[in-house]
Amino acid sequence: MQTSNEHISIDQQLIGHDQPCYVIAEMSANHGQSLSKAKELVYAAKEAGANAIKLQTYRADTLTMKCNLPHFFIKDGPWQGQYLYDLYEGAYMPWDFHAELFELAASIGITCFSSPFDATAVDLLTQLNAPAYKIASPELIDHALIRAVAATGKPVIMSTGGATLAEISAAVLVAREAGVKELCLLKCTSTYPAPADTINLRTIPHMRTTFGCPVGLSDHTLGNDVPLAAVAVGACVIEKHFVMSKQEHTADSFFSMTPDELKALVHGVRQIEQAMGTVHYPTTPSKARRCVYLLQDVTAGQVLTAQSVGQMRPGGGAIMPADLPRLLGRTVRFDLPRGTQLRWEDLI
Repeated sequence: MQTSNEHISIDQQLIGHDQPCYVIAEMSANHGQSLSKAKELVYAAKEAGANAIKLQTYRADTLTMKCNLPHFFIKDGPWQGQYLYDLYEGAYMPWDFHAELFELAASIGITCFSSPFDATAVDLLTQLNAPAYKIASPELIDHALIRAVAATGKPVIMSTGGATLAEISAAVLVAREAGVKELCLLKCTSTYPAPADTINLRTIPHMRTTFGCPVGLSDHTLGNDVPLAAVAVGACVIEKHFVMSKQEHTADSFFSMTPDELKALVHGVRQIEQAMGTVHYPTTPSKARRCVYLLQDVTAGQVLTAQSVGQMRPGGGAIMPADLPRLLGRTVRFDLPRGTQLRWEDLI
């Protein structure tokens, strides 16, 4: 059984903590069950610079049952006032959309994959040669689904929203025992939208150390502050829900980002990657600082005093201000004019 992996590869794109951050635009229910809208989202994700567009593959009757008993009724939260079956029936992507969306994505150069929610969804995605599979947060406890995805031999990304450390550990063990060689975890807070103080980004490096695999963030906050901060603490994948307009009313539109926000996110991620750089300290003196100058003309054999030397800008000279006390009383070797950047070889 493989116990760790530093990278996964999706559509020949290497993903890991030493690679550019992989940005996933999550379509979710924002297609509004319109194929033309779904295609528009694929084009917009590509235009904004996302690496991938992700779908969700389920039917209402694979997630719940059509039943009006009280525990199937959503009493609070953003989807309150409806039965679970009705929510999913209005939000799921018609299965006959999948093939066209996969083909479109391939034709314009953006990766398309999906989150299956049961074995029949895995079968459909396998027929479409999906390049990777995502286990959504609520399905992390579905070990049979993890095994079905593992059997495809493709990379697996698993979200961890709502899962205890023990549940994450169990899911990772199931995946690896089932043969998953390329595993990535996403820190996630399953609140919609999620307040910033519930995200706990410091969990990302802890998960990386604990599970020995790439770790990213599946983000449900509003705006880009949190996902950008996640990149700075080491997230190598950012996933965020994506809608064409805030004016659209789908199950997930109220916490989804627009194309302009996605473009800004991608730009910010790339800027942060450049800014993170490497461990680096300057090795040459900066001209923005001071160095030691002659304040007066001096002649060979003259002894330096506090009146003849001082620290001035620009910097770049060989003798730093901290060395100034050591110069007093030293003898000058040459005739030198006022304004000379003093060097050690100028002194006896």
